[in-house]
Amino acid sequence: MLRASKEVVSLLCPALCIWTSSGSAVRSTPPFLSSSISKHNTDRNYFVHHLSSPICRVAADTVMSAVQYHTMEIDSVNVFYREAGSPSLPSLLLLHGHASGSHTFRNIIAELSSTFHIVAPDYPGFGRSDRPDPKDYAYTFANLANTIDKLTERLALTKYFVYLFDFGAPIGLTLATRHPERIAGLFTQNGNAYVEGLAPLFDGIKALWASPENSSKVDALRPIFSPQGFDWAYKEGVESPSTISPDAPALDAYYTSREGALDIQIALLRDYENNVKAYPEWQAYLRKYQPKTVGLWGDSDPFFAAPGGEAFKRDVPSAEISFIKGGHFLNESHPHEVIKALKTLL
Repeated sequence: MLRASKEVVSLLCPALCIWTSSGSAVRSTPPFLSSSISKHNTDRNYFVHHLSSPICRVAADTVMSAVQYHTMEIDSVNVFYREAGSPSLPSLLLLHGHASGSHTFRNIIAELSSTFHIVAPDYPGFGRSDRPDPKDYAYTFANLANTIDKLTERLALTKYFVYLFDFGAPIGLTLATRHPERIAGLFTQNGNAYVEGLAPLFDGIKALWASPENSSKVDALRPIFSPQGFDWAYKEGVESPSTISPDAPALDAYYTSREGALDIQIALLRDYENNVKAYPEWQAYLRKYQPKTVGLWGDSDPFFAAPGGEAFKRDVPSAEISFIKGGHFLNESHPHEVIKALKTLL
């Protein structure tokens, strides 16, 4: 029994670290350990050695502080965001995609926290942020950018890299055109800024632009936001679907099932037409300022086709855009490749 307890402690000490040399509990002792400790009090030195050792304490600090979770009120809207890494490090703003949230970056945040100071918000209407009534908050990409802009200012992000992904691309590029002096560089992970990047799947969305109030056009898009639709979106084009955690599409489906959430997504699909109209402005920014640009693009993305990634080189000849066999959510299927590519920004 003692040997088994030792193995448990050795494996879990970074998360536990509950026993000190004085025998006092720094945190409440889990029941499954307290019985072992009381039975083997004579071997307390073992627990003292492992649970109060510098290595254990450092490991515990790493586990507890790698990612922190905050909420900030901006214009009467509570905006949730994840933060990791020392503010003394280069800042990286992670911008998530449609119907999702900052949880989509959970596989990369902790490992990048020793390289970047990371801020990953949930937009209003998404994830764990407030979903204000559309009468009180305009669900447009320009207004989402307004909110995220204010978040970066409140957090004193005076210079930062931007991770462009899906819906996050128009938000990030809007920030870049407003404040080019604040942008240290861009990372595009299937984050589009070119007409040639709009895959055939966008035909249904374009039909909505032509008839924005046509209920049949709206109904045709609803399956995208069903549990089956999310599962398809995550796995389409992925060589090994088993690399996709089922929790990811399930959580997106849950978020979208909440009252008013689907209407918000449809409103943003309507507004996406304004992003396409802004493409020339964003491309002009790229040509003028030549920001450091790195990209990783899934060559079988059903939403944003590979030519959209290649097009960045037209405006930023030094852009380093790589294509890998994969779909839309490379942050889910290829997190290690994403992390490696992000580090080349520095």
